[in-house]
Amino acid sequence: MREASSALPGRGSGEGGGQFRGRPRCAPLLPSLPSPAPRLWLGVTPDGGVRVNRLAWKEIEVEMSEGEAPHGISKVQDQGWAWMVLLATVLLQGLTLSFPSCIGVFFTDLQREFQATNSETSWFPSIMTAVLHAGGPLCSILVERVGCRFTVMLGGLLSGVGMVASSFSQSISQLYITAGFITGLGSCFGFQAGVTVLGYYFTRRRAMAHAFASTGASIGLTLWPLISQYLLDEMGWRNSFLIFGGVLLNCCVCGAVMRPVPLGPPTLPLQPSLGQELGNSAEDAHLSNGASPQQVEPPRQARLAACRQTLQKYLAFDIFCTNKGYQIFTIGVAWMVMGFVLPLIYLVPYAIRNGVEEHKAALLISIIGFINIFMRPTAGLLAGLSIFTGKQIYLFSLAVLLNGLSNLICVISADFKVLILYCVIYSMSMSGIGALIFQVLMDVVEMNRFSSALGLFTVLESVSILLGPPLTGLLVDITGQFSYVFYASSFFMVSAALFMGLSFCALDRKNKLKALPKPTSDHPSKYQYTEVPTNPEPEKQAPPTTMYVTSI
Repeated sequence: MREASSALPGRGSGEGGGQFRGRPRCAPLLPSLPSPAPRLWLGVTPDGGVRVNRLAWKEIEVEMSEGEAPHGISKVQDQGWAWMVLLATVLLQGLTLSFPSCIGVFFTDLQREFQATNSETSWFPSIMTAVLHAGGPLCSILVERVGCRFTVMLGGLLSGVGMVASSFSQSISQLYITAGFITGLGSCFGFQAGVTVLGYYFTRRRAMAHAFASTGASIGLTLWPLISQYLLDEMGWRNSFLIFGGVLLNCCVCGAVMRPVPLGPPTLPLQPSLGQELGNSAEDAHLSNGASPQQVEPPRQARLAACRQTLQKYLAFDIFCTNKGYQIFTIGVAWMVMGFVLPLIYLVPYAIRNGVEEHKAALLISIIGFINIFMRPTAGLLAGLSIFTGKQIYLFSLAVLLNGLSNLICVISADFKVLILYCVIYSMSMSGIGALIFQVLMDVVEMNRFSSALGLFTVLESVSILLGPPLTGLLVDITGQFSYVFYASSFFMVSAALFMGLSFCALDRKNKLKALPKPTSDHPSKYQYTEVPTNPEPEKQAPPTTMYVTSI
């Protein structure tokens, strides 16, 4: 860093080194001769962050995009402390992502405690799961401002406080706010920031790290219902929620493990004037040479432009309006999710209503989670075979169709053995959906806009999760039969599968017709013309090695 500082004009032990602060602003900052390749200038800010000059950082981003960390930037990636961070992420996903699956165990007791209808009670898990998905853009902003470590710890604190407060709830509406909104938002912060930090700690082994971390959700889906049923039998739902609050506070411990990735040796803080010179933009260069500054936008227009830029970054409405594949897939998945989450909420009360013992009913959800541990990686490997290249959307539609048809098994019989068969088939199709959903999204959207497309995708998905269970609960209140839950789930899943499969089939056929060469005329004219595209097609980028995980 000392060598780097001495290379700056007017700084160091050379002549004029002490005149740096008093130098006129119009003095030239850059030499007239061609400058060498930009070096990396690092400095520690008062809040512990790191400041770098933009030119060198662009070169670092190019190197990082190729899967290799720049020399001297970090010595912990893919080794050492990175494995502790990976273990913390596994535990974090088990605590947050799969936690809403245990609410079905308390469904009957909550309904009896607050004298609530099925629709009113189902709002509780719906709000929790919907906020867990919809809080993604807010979590991204928080990660950019304060970092992953603080975001995870804040999420753990919110989750714990929400569940502790819910144990003192005197009405079902108080549960909506405490365990529903507060705990759901905390789970969102913890889960999504935990997945993000893996991208900093792993480069070469990133795919393996995310695949291993995703097993935490399946393990949690296996254990949470069994633990919930035991605590409910021994202590009741209020004390169970109080204990859950203490358990979820362990997310703060996981966040403490996720310390920031060190960027080389510690350096002296940069002065504000030096940081401004290192980050000079084109406008600063004009000012330094005495040129007139560009016209500054009015504050109102600047705020509107910043708002539009933020929406464009996190919610890509332009992609939704122009990309037919993304449009079809987003609408299809949003419709599918209306029925996808219903069995996870209503399966336990449905089994208890039909004479199955409570501990056996809780075991059904655990069976689904246990099979997911092994079937989800297997489904991902099968979908990655070369024979399925470009056909993942049809495999996804097939998995959705199988999931919808499996719900009809519960309608035929509510015997415990039949319900076990249903859980096996449901979990196999669920594994296919979870393994393929983001792979298909990567295929229909350019990778440089994937994060924006994912933001809008999860927000629309959360709206469906919020509305699906309460509307189905209203149907149960009107008819008095839980079997209509599985009829509704089958309807949403089967119709979504047919919509996506047939729509993409028609879209592929349309694209093939466009690609066919136009027939030539029998009487060609004297002059021949060829069509030249004005906008060249962007190069198709290979999908990244990151596995994205949600509650699906």
